[in-house]
Amino acid sequence: MDYGQRHAVEIEAAVRIARALGAAGHRIQKLDLTQIGGSALTDRSIAIPVSGIQPGIPVTYVPARNTILLSLALGWAEVLGAQRIFVGTNAVDYSGYPDCRPEYLAAFEQMANLATKAAVEGRKIEVRGPLVHLPKAEIVRLALELGVDPAMTVSCYQPDTEGRACGACDACRIRKAGFEAAGTADSTRYTRS
Repeated sequence: MDYGQRHAVEIEAAVRIARALGAAGHRIQKLDLTQIGGSALTDRSIAIPVSGIQPGIPVTYVPARNTILLSLALGWAEVLGAQRIFVGTNAVDYSGYPDCRPEYLAAFEQMANLATKAAVEGRKIEVRGPLVHLPKAEIVRLALELGVDPAMTVSCYQPDTEGRACGACDACRIRKAGFEAAGTADSTRYTRS
């Protein structure tokens, strides 16, 4: 999804990963969440925090982002006849976004099965977050086990134009800690350490 995020290089990374792993199809859908604002990820006048992870929901939380994105995925799933939607949220080593928790995914699945023709006609839709309960170290190990090069991925909130991570935002701090806990060399390209 290209939702107007300042870290749009993640879209380029998704294209590379889809190609490398032989995805049957890949779409980039545009949606302008900068019109809503309220987040450092969609409003450039709000600074990305780099002083360390703070308690509470950070300014990088994008209001209703996962609800909006999952709603679009739900519509597409219904058109395709798909019965499962997979989302990469995590509620273990994360910034505390309320829409990354397992109870949120369960609530969205319940709503999806009340609000779609597919479900009313007996074709239930499941919403799955295979990473939701995994610590970042386990996610790193799983990526490597599945042949995904973490260096191809982007999680930084303010990467440079070449896709190098800042090394200071919450996402970078959490990612670095995941590699460290996994006992694996961090292959992320950083602008600074």
